[in-house]
Amino acid sequence: MQQAKALQFLLLSVLLFGGLWPLTKAAFVYATPLWFAFSRAALASLAAMLLMAALGRLRWPARQDRVAVLAIGLLQIGAFFALAHIALSLVPAGRTAILGNVTIFWLVPFSVWLLGERVSKQRWLAAGVGLVGVGVMMGPWAIDWAGPGVLFGHGLLLACSLCWSLAILLTRLYPPSSPMVELIPWIFLVGALLILPVALWREPGGGIGPGAWFTAAFIGLIAAPIGTWATVEAGRHLNAVVASVGFLMVPLVGLTLATTWLGEPLGWDLILGGALVVLSVVIAAKG
Repeated sequence: MQQAKALQFLLLSVLLFGGLWPLTKAAFVYATPLWFAFSRAALASLAAMLLMAALGRLRWPARQDRVAVLAIGLLQIGAFFALAHIALSLVPAGRTAILGNVTIFWLVPFSVWLLGERVSKQRWLAAGVGLVGVGVMMGPWAIDWAGPGVLFGHGLLLACSLCWSLAILLTRLYPPSSPMVELIPWIFLVGALLILPVALWREPGGGIGPGAWFTAAFIGLIAAPIGTWATVEAGRHLNAVVASVGFLMVPLVGLTLATTWLGEPLGWDLILGGALVVLSVVIAAKG
């Protein structure tokens, strides 16, 4: 895949998933987190199946596709959603959630170690600038680290980014033979089947109220399958640093929208951290 096309997938991923962050946060007024996550995965699987069936392209994954389906379905969809939503019950739901999107911690060293990728000095600089930007946006000085479950919750968020990074790594090591768009129905089905028992365990009385139905339908039927397809394609074909730094734009877009739509305060830390993340993307793209 050409670099320009892969960057287009990255941009689509950033816009869709960055925009979903404030939508999802608003929906939590009417829905419990894990059941909302399950609906997102289940509806995405249904929508993708119907679309592939209408196009005559719905088929079981080939043997060579199964590693990618299981890796993305279990790690990037199922485990990521489950861990993230449990974590958000333990830590402040705002900027600390940024940690779940920081694949630089894992993807870059794994790609250098296991895939033999060469990373230029300029892209190492981009990764460092991006991490500093993330740290500033998180505002760790304002977090009560002694609070119950805070350290554990942040550990779960780091585990989220690890799951996402491992999914990207496995799809690079074992690339599927079928177009990724044909695998999306099965990826989300695997993810939904993993989230369901966790939702039954953690939220036995939970669900989705009428106030969140439209948001759940839009995310599950449209944004989630398209955004995940774009994310997977970008992660598979871009350099590890470019992909990881680019994905940092997801929480930046989400936080920016949250300040304008949800009225969250726009502090110096968000402005400075966001500027550093944008700078890191520019450095990585030129490196």
